[in-house]
Amino acid sequence: MSITLKINNKEHTVEVEGDTPLLWVLRDNLKMQGTKFGCGMAQCGNCTVHLNGQPIRSCVTPVSAVSGQTITTIEGIAKNGKLHAVQQAWLDHDVVQCGYCQSGQIMSAVALLEQKPNPTDNDIESFMAGNICRCGTYPRIKLAIKAAAKNSGSV
Repeated sequence: MSITLKINNKEHTVEVEGDTPLLWVLRDNLKMQGTKFGCGMAQCGNCTVHLNGQPIRSCVTPVSAVSGQTITTIEGIAKNGKLHAVQQAWLDHDVVQCGYCQSGQIMSAVALLEQKPNPTDNDIESFMAGNICRCGTYPRIKLAIKAAAKNSGSV
């Protein structure tokens, strides 16, 4: 089946079965490997991408369900060679330990700040609850999100 996807403002046509998870199309067909596989059950958040600006779990999203819609991956959030404010805050606050969950964490944090530009601690904890970090960098994640919110003019 031929499916056209709009990913990071570029159109891509792939030949895959319609029930193929978006994650595998991104990673295997399009070689966009920033989005990670974690659990395969939409429980860990590693595979988070944006669909029409909303965070979704790409491991359980059939590619046929997103045809013609706007998809943004971790590769698409920096603009004109400048890191997104969330990406910069991640670096500034040394959030990454092993790094495996970070693309999903960052994509969720970006969506949070788009919905709530000045989130409270409770907002952050609630919104980010679906993203698991096995290294336990949650305090640094919260600090980075707060810093990115302060620097939202650079988003």
